[in-house]
Amino acid sequence: MYDVIIVGAGAAGMTAAIYTCRKKLKTAIISIDIGGQTNLTSHIENYPGTGAMHGIELMRKFQYEAAGFGAEFIMGKVIKVDKIDNSFKVTLANGEAYDCKALILAYGKVPKSLGIEGEEKFMGRGVSTCVTCDAPLYKNRDVAVIGGGNSAVEGALELATIAKKVYIIHRRDAFRADEITVEKLKENQNIELVLNSVPIKVIGDKNVDGIEVENINTKERKEFNVDGIFIEIGYIVDTSFVQHLVKVNEKKEIIVDDKCNTSHPGIFACGDITPVLYKQTVIAAGEGSKAALECYRWLTGGKGAVLDWTH
Repeated sequence: MYDVIIVGAGAAGMTAAIYTCRKKLKTAIISIDIGGQTNLTSHIENYPGTGAMHGIELMRKFQYEAAGFGAEFIMGKVIKVDKIDNSFKVTLANGEAYDCKALILAYGKVPKSLGIEGEEKFMGRGVSTCVTCDAPLYKNRDVAVIGGGNSAVEGALELATIAKKVYIIHRRDAFRADEITVEKLKENQNIELVLNSVPIKVIGDKNVDGIEVENINTKERKEFNVDGIFIEIGYIVDTSFVQHLVKVNEKKEIIVDDKCNTSHPGIFACGDITPVLYKQTVIAAGEGSKAALECYRWLTGGKGAVLDWTH
């Protein structure tokens, strides 16, 4: 039983963990990646006190600090949250489940899913949504990239400098990415184009062993032996696994008050998954600290956090 489970390991989630851990709350962070959308920013120079750096570098600093204070990181995709008596049960796609007294939702926008067999099971464990984050794990190994936009094409080019072989799988015969980038893709001898094809199944037992694809014209199916699969098809807001517990707006964002309380006692939300204005890393971090302090106050029956300096 955790005191707090935080869903999402971006700026909001990891800041929340720093605060809950400093309050001596047993804390777990569950996420499919570390860093969230800040990872996609190659040059951040407006986060106070750090100087200019890559988004991944900044998020690694968040990670080390959260882990240093005692936060436990659990890689996986949350698919279900249930209220059971006075606690919450958080279920992952691989079947693992964890219990907590309070829940902080801080997962922002999430990558679009393919909706294929094996995808959720291996998410964060061979299936990735961030080439920049996880490419180094696949040195001299075979990988696949799904998508046809700039992020997919640029990701394939980056992987080609590290991996042994890169397959880029795209449902059309032409890419949406910038023409000059596509030309580089076609000229790279380390990349094989798998066009007019859609992924059908992630193959594997304990680890990813391959991916099955189907040609949309011929319906022919083929398996590619790969150790890693990178999904680069865009981002959405997904609150489907908590909508039965909390209120959301027309954009499916979780509605919160000024202290990050949701409509359900014991569930808090912060960062880009809420209607908070200006989707910035520094704002997400601030909201994460608010959610954590309010969570602590709730867990201690209103006796924990001081709400105002005059008290």
